[in-house]
Amino acid sequence: MKQDSTRNIAYTVNCEDYVHVVKFSPFDSGNACSLIAYGGNNCVVVATCRFQEEDAEVEGMQFKTLRTFHHGIRVDAIAWSPETRLDALPPQIRFCTAASDRKIRLFTSDLQDRNEFKTFDGHSDYINDLVFAPKDGQEIASVSDDHTCRVWDLEGNEKAHFVLRSPGMSVCWHPEEAFKLMVAEKNGTIRFYDLTTQQAILSLECEQMPLMSADWCLKNTSRIGAVAGSDWLIWDTTRSSYPQDKRPVHVDRARLFRWSRVNENLFATTGYPGKTASQLLVHHLGHPQPILTGTAAVGSGLTWHRTLPLCAVGGDHKIFFWITEM
Repeated sequence: MKQDSTRNIAYTVNCEDYVHVVKFSPFDSGNACSLIAYGGNNCVVVATCRFQEEDAEVEGMQFKTLRTFHHGIRVDAIAWSPETRLDALPPQIRFCTAASDRKIRLFTSDLQDRNEFKTFDGHSDYINDLVFAPKDGQEIASVSDDHTCRVWDLEGNEKAHFVLRSPGMSVCWHPEEAFKLMVAEKNGTIRFYDLTTQQAILSLECEQMPLMSADWCLKNTSRIGAVAGSDWLIWDTTRSSYPQDKRPVHVDRARLFRWSRVNENLFATTGYPGKTASQLLVHHLGHPQPILTGTAAVGSGLTWHRTLPLCAVGGDHKIFFWITEM
């Protein structure tokens, strides 16, 4: 693993496929290493990684592939289950994917003989995002261009169905708000649904389109962020349904928004892949300018490490990692 100083990329990992999506597990797997998965044109690779920033005995970065799962079709989104444990005997890996055939696939493996997957049918258009229930992992929520958000059990039965007014772009499930779902729509509306009553209980407005991505801050449940048009926007749900803060950041259009998992003031955004490269910007709410600017050739996906101020973006047969200051 080489350190790359020219474009301030901290680490680069070579991959066996084009990386459409990359996702750190947000859950403690019982192992000192972090789990990461990336999805390519027809496979999902699950690996562990460890960085010198968290372990002095590591030189740079250690990256170890645990298993490659045949997928047979392009992977559009990946969600990790909290039931994934590397310290169990046997270990259990569980994640789900959304694919370009509009199906959800649920994978369960012990990294040895047991490798199962189930397919969930129901969406009639592209699935843009999906997430596991963060406490017990017994349900999966998904949003689609078909103007629905659906909640499934692990057998693929539909447990809830919310009709949206435009394509669903992001869905978030917060570990401290386990009975609520946050759904962001392309038309610039972000709604919170009560899963007990299956009613909308709060909505936020961007007042601009298209909203492409939104995220719910892990460290502060009242803080929501999104990108719409070329701007990032931040809400404080205790104060107003309109953004408290917004700023133009990406010249063409912004693509993804992700909060850091270790600092409520730190977040990253990506632009659309341009002619040569995609831009990654890391922002801190205390600073007027981005605190880190990176570029990645045809970058896709954006994910933060569970315990470090470190984010990753996929690219052409590569994953790029950036370390930032807190």
